[in-house]
Amino acid sequence: MVGEKNGVKKWKKVEVNLKEHVNAPIFPEGMPLEYYDNCLSDYLSKLSVDLLPQNRPLWELHLFKYPTSDAAGTIIFKLHHALGDGYSLIGALLSCLQRMDDPRVPLTFPSRQSDSSSTKLQSKGNGVSSFFKSLIGVPSSFANTVMDFGSSLLKSSIIKDVESPLRSGHDGVEFQPMAMATMEFSLDHIKKIKNNLKVSMNDVIAGVILLGSRLYMQRERENSSNLNANALMLLNTRNLDGYKSVDEMVKPKSTMPWGNNFAFLHVSIPKLKASHLSDPLKFVYETQNTVKRKRNSAGVFLTSIMLDNLRKFRGPEVTSEYIRNTLINSSMTITNLIGPVEQMSLSDHPIKGLYFFVVNAPQSAEVTIMSYVGKVRLGIGVEKDFINPHKFKSCIAHAFDMVSKAAAVP
Repeated sequence: MVGEKNGVKKWKKVEVNLKEHVNAPIFPEGMPLEYYDNCLSDYLSKLSVDLLPQNRPLWELHLFKYPTSDAAGTIIFKLHHALGDGYSLIGALLSCLQRMDDPRVPLTFPSRQSDSSSTKLQSKGNGVSSFFKSLIGVPSSFANTVMDFGSSLLKSSIIKDVESPLRSGHDGVEFQPMAMATMEFSLDHIKKIKNNLKVSMNDVIAGVILLGSRLYMQRERENSSNLNANALMLLNTRNLDGYKSVDEMVKPKSTMPWGNNFAFLHVSIPKLKASHLSDPLKFVYETQNTVKRKRNSAGVFLTSIMLDNLRKFRGPEVTSEYIRNTLINSSMTITNLIGPVEQMSLSDHPIKGLYFFVVNAPQSAEVTIMSYVGKVRLGIGVEKDFINPHKFKSCIAHAFDMVSKAAAVP
């Protein structure tokens, strides 16, 4: 990226030397899977703190050519967020991959439309009653918008979450190594829970993650599960309908443009009560109500406009600093991307799993969500030596079991 006389920065086209971008670490041959599990974990942790060189294109490809407990090998794409957001980068990645069963047929993706029974029922009714209900809801929506947008501004600038088992508060946490773990849940299993509870799949997943977070806090420090804590949910501001090719995204008036197009939602993590342990569905419903109320206000829309105006009138540095402060002040981040329904391949090699992480973020905890081939895949990234990723993972798994049992889903 180079600067012009007027101070505006733009990308400069350069020659790419692949040897500078492709890395293949070398480890002893013929070792047990557990050995390579540890090697991969340590390698990922190291990558999380190694900054991309600024004198060449901001991407790297790492080939871990050793079998682990999860796969025969691992490919790691390291991409700078300045290149684009998750939608842009995953879209570019998917354009390089093919369907395993038939490379000639395009990949398909789950529908983004909510199929919550309760949502469908609420949308029915005659037009007159719906019209009057919408009029009655205008003052409430306006009040929620003012409160949500104002609260978001304060939490992004002044109000910080307290230190807790989820938030170390360490200076320079973004420069500390990250420890990572992954887990997966059956998409069909989550759909059964969703149908029984009459909520959306996102409601179930968010409820499980936040309940697991509170269980982890309580496990690590008694009574800490009642501390005020906020989860930052990153939202894409595009009207998503699958992924577009890179050529389509970079067109001047593309409906799905390349770049960073996101906003965020501050969600207060419900405090863990005794009733939540006996009936965890209350926790899921409480999470659902909080997220639904905030999504139905225009607070997220105003946040998106504010970020766009910051970029236009104050520049990317000021915008980045605002986002950085937003991350620092909250306890954790949750972000998700949709993946294809069918299994993919790269040069005829089947791709078993697909995960992503956001590194160098000034937080102690993040959970990323990616759907792929009938599974919801969670990536758990935490501040190394502060949060144990496997304990955190076990608490989320326990929360999922609690919700499944309470929802009568075997």
